[in-house]
Order: sequence, then structure tokens, then C-alpha cells
Amino acid sequence: MLNGYKEFMGGRYANERARYHELAIEGQTPTTMIIACCDSRAAPETIFNCGPGEVFVLRNVANLVPPFEPDGGQHGTSAGIEFAVNGLGVQNIVVMGHGRCGGIKAALSPEAPPLAQGDFIGKWMGLLDPVAQQFTDNGLMTSGERQTSLERISIRNSIKNLRTFPYVAKLEAEGKLAVHGAWFDIKTGELWVLDDATGEFDRPDV
Repeated sequence: MLNGYKEFMGGRYANERARYHELAIEGQTPTTMIIACCDSRAAPETIFNCGPGEVFVLRNVANLVPPFEPDGGQHGTSAGIEFAVNGLGVQNIVVMGHGRCGGIKAALSPEAPPLAQGDFIGKWMGLLDPVAQQFTDNGLMTSGERQTSLERISIRNSIKNLRTFPYVAKLEAEGKLAVHGAWFDIKTGELWVLDDATGEFDRPDV
């Protein structure tokens, strides 16, 4: 880690010193928020080749968005969404899932660790229960196909939950905020983007 930091200081930081200084003085003004998985293989800043201050990234297990529930609990993801929308005024929110997601795999096999053990992970992945219970393949899919399907269904479900936040729904209706879905394949590097009108994932021409 220290060697990596040394290379960062001698490379990227040295090349972008003025940008970092500007961000330190003026603060951040990203226009896009990305809600992504905390999987170490799917870092949004790397995938989209972003520079410092360009995107506001919120990462959690399986890139899930809970429904709007302003109760007495501590809601880290909801707090991040509130800050990004009401504090930073982002214009885009991207819910980005990825292939071979460990959280989704666990949701398909809820009896297996780490879902069966621990104080937090099981309850968190319970957000997928309504989706997983409705998901069926009639035994015709491979395990990989089932997982990919649920990864993408989960993105659509998170977007549905995101729209339960009143300020998100209001700004989206006013055309001041756009909500997007994306799925990244770690093995091939392919990016698939959700067509909000059809609900299908398509590969963009890049």
C-alpha cells in the first residue's frame, strides 16, 4: 500500500496537483453519483477512467438501494443518496452492478456463508428477498445464467427503490435528475446499459 501511495504521489498527484489543490479549496461538484458494489474488482473510478472530483461514488454489498424509510435506524446508503441529491445537486444517478457478484450469489443460496452467519450481511441481502422469491428459471438456466439474471433484476429493483425517495422522484419528474442502470462484466470488460423504456440491458456503441 505504501509503495502504491509513493507511485501515486510521484505520478498522478504530481500530474494533477493543480486539480487536487482546486478541489481542496473549492470543494467537490460532481454531476454524477454511482451506486456500486464494494467488490474490489469493480471500482467505478477505474472502469470509467475518472479523475479526482468527477464522480461521487457510494459502494455497498451488491450495490443495493433500500426503499425510503426515514425511521430511527442508521441508513448509510440512504444518507449518501440524500447528500448527493440534496447536498451536491448531482444530475445523474447510476446504479451499477457487475458479473460474478458474491452478494447476489449468496442471495441465490441463502443457506450458505456468509449469509447464514454474521450480524449484518443477512439482513442487508434480505432487500433482495422479494425479487429472489419471484425469480424462477424452471430449471432451464445454468447457475451462471441465473446469477447474471438476478444481478440485472436487482439493478432494476434498486432503481425502483431509489424512486421511492421523494426528492429523487420530484427532480426526475422535473427533468433535473436522471436515473440510470448499468452492469459490468468483470471477465470481458463489457458494459451493459439499462434501457429504461424497455427494461433491457444493451451494449452501447463505444
